[in-house]
Amino acid sequence: MCLKILIVDDEPNIRILLEQALEDLEDEGVELLTAQNGLEALTLIQEEQPNLVFLDVMMPKKNGIEVCRIIKNDWQQSQVYIIMLTAKGQEIEKEEGFAVGADFYMTKPFRPKEIVAKARSVLEL
Repeated sequence: MCLKILIVDDEPNIRILLEQALEDLEDEGVELLTAQNGLEALTLIQEEQPNLVFLDVMMPKKNGIEVCRIIKNDWQQSQVYIIMLTAKGQEIEKEEGFAVGADFYMTKPFRPKEIVAKARSVLEL
């Protein structure tokens, strides 16, 4: 079974940074997917069934909170592990993310080593 990670962020530089941080996992059979907005993310999640999603909170066409709510509540896909990424580190945003089903929360800027360690832990690599 191929493990899949979906990176969702409207900022190209953040997507590239995350891809570069996680690219070594491709050698271990992990497929990396990217989306640049919430609608694109929802389509990819339906088509590809990723195991792990790094999901930006503030995005066009559906923000991360809405995307998380749809995946976890509307679609009942509790097996998809969602890590919310945001520049906002305030407690209210974290509470909102957890309330809609986010599994973990990371604030930007993040350290690439933390991203890789968390991905390895979630995917049990």
